[in-house]
Amino acid sequence: MSQHKTPLFDTVFNHAKNRVVSFHTPGHKNGRGVDKRLRSFTGRNMYFMDVTVFPEVDSLHDPQGPIKKAQQLMARAYGVEHSFFLVNGSSVGNMIMLMSACQPGDSVIISRNAHKSAMSGIILSGVWPIWVQPKVDQNLDILFDSSPTQIEEALRKYPEAKAVFVTSPTYTGVTTDLVKIAEICHSRGKVLLVDEAHGPHLKFHKDLPVSAVEAGADMCVQSTHKILSALSQGSVVHFQSDLVDLTRLRRMVSLLQTTSPNYIILASMDLARRQAVLHGESMLGRVIRCGEKGRKRINALKNFFCFTRKDIADRGYDLDVTKLTINVTKTGLSGYEVEDILTKEYKIQVDAADLFNLIAIMGIGSDKSDVDKLVSALEEIDEKYRGAAQNWVLQIPELTTEMVMVPRDVSLLYTSKRVPLRKAVGHISAQTLTPYPPGIPVLIPGERITQEIVEYLEDLTEKDIRVVGQEGEALRTIKVVTVR
Repeated sequence: MSQHKTPLFDTVFNHAKNRVVSFHTPGHKNGRGVDKRLRSFTGRNMYFMDVTVFPEVDSLHDPQGPIKKAQQLMARAYGVEHSFFLVNGSSVGNMIMLMSACQPGDSVIISRNAHKSAMSGIILSGVWPIWVQPKVDQNLDILFDSSPTQIEEALRKYPEAKAVFVTSPTYTGVTTDLVKIAEICHSRGKVLLVDEAHGPHLKFHKDLPVSAVEAGADMCVQSTHKILSALSQGSVVHFQSDLVDLTRLRRMVSLLQTTSPNYIILASMDLARRQAVLHGESMLGRVIRCGEKGRKRINALKNFFCFTRKDIADRGYDLDVTKLTINVTKTGLSGYEVEDILTKEYKIQVDAADLFNLIAIMGIGSDKSDVDKLVSALEEIDEKYRGAAQNWVLQIPELTTEMVMVPRDVSLLYTSKRVPLRKAVGHISAQTLTPYPPGIPVLIPGERITQEIVEYLEDLTEKDIRVVGQEGEALRTIKVVTVR
């Protein structure tokens, strides 16, 4: 099949044009029952594409027709053996990868700053996580995922590990040396899993970092919706491995996905693949140029800073320059405060913020006017706003804590109780606690709680930094395993 073709989109689109009488789900019946406020904004055509599983449009759980053809085209576009469409985002893809590559009781080397869905995958798969401490850069106020040296050292210490799980790019666009990591893993017979949610576009432009599929990862997950043009939740798992059972992977894809997929999302993924293959070089080239011009203008401001590809290369990593990580510390304001100003005064919404940074994600639909508006707004904020000097420092405690129990057992088999924070030392954590920033779990189920971690959590509480997982306005107690 030619990459010009869109078999899934064509099938769903042609079905919609037939205007059939619906006696199937969903209940809005081709949009007739949709609330008038929504329908007046969207129009009615899209609802004719919102269908259910029947032979014409194929089944995501046993694809034999247009879905199968669309997935084959996706695999060829990325140069892998198989690609599987996901409608639950890359979060479910991370779970699928861990459950496909590992058996309960296996161990996996994984950086502590992995997405929280990786923790869900650890619990569902029943594996032992072997944590790698993220590198903290207090000059750039960001975290780096595992380097080849860290992975090699971890495999030397834990040769029994079944797999290595890496996040690349990170949320800030930083990529690690996946080629070297793949060589290290495969020379030892280890499976390499890559959360490449933020990198579905890397394959389609020569001036972007090497993608996981090109580096030789056994499996990777990509959010086709994050940078390319698919609708939200549209993601893909790519497979190219002699170390993972393909039949098991197919089973996990089916196990964790809805039986009522949204065909508009699926069709948009078919179109996004075609667009990336045929026009990605030119479209992404425009985005790269806009991003670099924006980065240069931001770095000309007094109190904002946006690190460059060279800054990252000097630290042994690479950068997807379509991401603009804008450091705000010199303004005296937090990233949250600047985000709020941008939203309320300038109608500009960044993707995320923390104490130190704004993260502005560009996509295949970004253009020069978007970047101009962002930079102009920052120029005005640079002149109008000034906060008090802050002594914030990006730091995390030593997180090589003792794993006493498998996280799955803690989550599914054991009861728990709450104890005061100061009395938690020595207990086994029954919950995940993640402060933002830096967005790294300080505790996960099954870990021994140390004095250092308790002191770190107390310090966060004093600074009014909310910890995801806490109950109430402040972190006063920790949920721990009840000893039987």
